Amino acid sequence: MHTTIKQANYTFSKDNAPVASVPGGSVVKFESLDALGGQITRENAQDGFKNFDWNAVNPATGPLFVEGAVPGDVLRVEIMDIRLTSDAGVLLTGSALGLCKEFFDDNIARVVDIKGGYVEFSPDIKIPVRPMIGVIGTAPAGEPVNNGTPGEHGGNMDCREIIAGAAVYLPVNVEGALLSMGDVHAAMADGESCGTGAETTAEITVKVDVLKDCVWPTPFVESAEHYMPLASAATADEAISRAVLHGVDFLMTTRGMSRYDAITFISLAADVRICQVVDPLITARVNIPKSLI
Repeated sequence: MHTTIKQANYTFSKDNAPVASVPGGSVVKFESLDALGGQITRENAQDGFKNFDWNAVNPATGPLFVEGAVPGDVLRVEIMDIRLTSDAGVLLTGSALGLCKEFFDDNIARVVDIKGGYVEFSPDIKIPVRPMIGVIGTAPAGEPVNNGTPGEHGGNMDCREIIAGAAVYLPVNVEGALLSMGDVHAAMADGESCGTGAETTAEITVKVDVLKDCVWPTPFVESAEHYMPLASAATADEAISRAVLHGVDFLMTTRGMSRYDAITFISLAADVRICQVVDPLITARVNIPKSLI
C-alpha cells in the first residue's frame, strides 16, 4: 500500500510534527509544490512580485517519520518516479537572486510551457525535460535549517543527479529521520546560475530503507553510473574540498584503498562538479565511476 503525503513545511526541524509514519521498506508518494509556492502563475507573471512572500519559498512536503530509524543510522531514499503535474515551469532571476544581480533593477519571472517532453524556452529552443529534486533532507539534531539552505542534513542541494533511478543517502539525526522533499525542476543545469531551474509541481514516489552500520558519507547520491558524495559550504573551494574528502573516505572504507590511492584515483577518474552556486551555501559533488571500482 502506498502512502501519499501533501503537507508542506519550510524548515528541516526536529520539532516538525510528522504527517505520516511508515516502516522501513515502504513506498511513499510526496506531492510537491513548486519552489515559489505557486505564487507566480501565467496570469500574474508580469507583476507577481507586488505581493510576493519570500518566506513562502522552497516548501518541502513532509516530514515523514520512518519507523526504526534512530540517530546514527542512514536513510536510503530510492527515487522511483518523478511525475510532473503541471504544464508550466517558472523561471526567475533578477536583483534578489542568481549570479548576475547587478544587471537587474528588479526581479523578473517568466512562465514557460512544458510540452511533449520539452521545456519550451523559446520558439526555436526546446530543452529536454529531466525532472530532478532540488530539496531533500532529514531533520538536523540541532537548530532548524531553512529549506533554502543545504547542509549535512541534505536540504536545498539542487543536485541534478537526484532523478528517477537514483538513491539518496541521508543521515538520521533524530528518531524517525523526519524526511521531507520538494523543489522539483523540469530542467536544471549544474550551477543553477540564474537562481532557479524550471520550477514546477510534481508527484515524487520513493522507497525508504533504514541502513544500520552504514559507513557511507552523507549526503550521498548513487546512480547507475556513479557514486556521488556531496558537501555544502560557504565557498566553492571549501565545498569541493569537503566533497573530495568524503570521496576519499568512501573509497578507503568501502574499497580498502590507501589514502594516497584514493586521492590519486579521484584525481585521475572522478569528476568534481558544482551542483549549485546560488543558495546560502554552495554545493559540490564528486562523480566516482562505478565501472572502475
